[in-house]
Amino acid sequence: GEDDGHEAHLSLVPIHIVTHASQLPIEFLSPSPEKQLVVGFDCEGVDLCRYGTLCIMQLAFSDAIYLVDAIQGGEKLMKACKRALESNFITKVIHDCKRDSEALYFQYGIKLHNVVDTQIAYYLIEEQQGRTRAPDDYISFVGLLADPRYCGISYTEKKEVRVLLKQDPKFWTRRPLSESMVRAATDDVRFLLYIFYKMMEKLNERSLWQLAVRGALYCRCFCYTDNEYADWPSIPTIPDYITVEESAPEQEILSVLNIPPGKMGLVIGRKGASILSIKNSCNAEILIGGEKGPPDKVFIIGPVKQVRKAEAIVRGRM
Repeated sequence: GEDDGHEAHLSLVPIHIVTHASQLPIEFLSPSPEKQLVVGFDCEGVDLCRYGTLCIMQLAFSDAIYLVDAIQGGEKLMKACKRALESNFITKVIHDCKRDSEALYFQYGIKLHNVVDTQIAYYLIEEQQGRTRAPDDYISFVGLLADPRYCGISYTEKKEVRVLLKQDPKFWTRRPLSESMVRAATDDVRFLLYIFYKMMEKLNERSLWQLAVRGALYCRCFCYTDNEYADWPSIPTIPDYITVEESAPEQEILSVLNIPPGKMGLVIGRKGASILSIKNSCNAEILIGGEKGPPDKVFIIGPVKQVRKAEAIVRGRM
């Protein structure tokens, strides 16, 4: 098939283990409007969230994959990547950005910006093609890779890594990086650019705007602090070329609800029944920090009216 060559090419790109910023491409470290980049992006760690430990950050360029070693390179190396990760000139393609963004923000003060989240893009394309999504349906990265429309590759090694992680929760902190660690980290980003270009062919103007907005909202949602996101870049507003349509979309927002101590059970309900019914009656995304935190908070993302509706129902449950 026509994709065989592409896959063969993908598996041949060199893999660099980075412990010092000088090993990274200069156009990544110093982003510029003349040299805009798209990179596949992912993080590995021990319990990746504000409290866990970010261990490796993978960057997939068209001609090489870089494994940025946060354990060996430390804060100095991660801080050298801050400009790129916050830059408008570098698109970070990632599958489900929420926890990666949270880890980067709380551990290194990095506000992940300008992402294309392939999990969000997947459902925008489904919607465009008239398919509706069940409220608790989230395409996994393995599921996305297996989809013949985007990649069509069965990613069996992922299971092996899950087993290794169960046996050794500190798996990603071990140094030197073993061959299986390098392979697992690489496989998580190897096909992201390929999937990105396939998705870009399918997304219309309106979906592209929603993708940018939702990506920005998902990046910040678990990064909640008392300053209520004051230090984050502003959310993209609806561009003029979309509002001319008769059905202009509503601006999308993020709302953070504080749940009083002991009331979260009522909001979630038995086996999640209550939260599921709220998701069913509102066209909004409802996220709960859960045990990784932040605790006692419900995050609602979507068009303004739908978010307000969801807020009212959540308050009613309490």
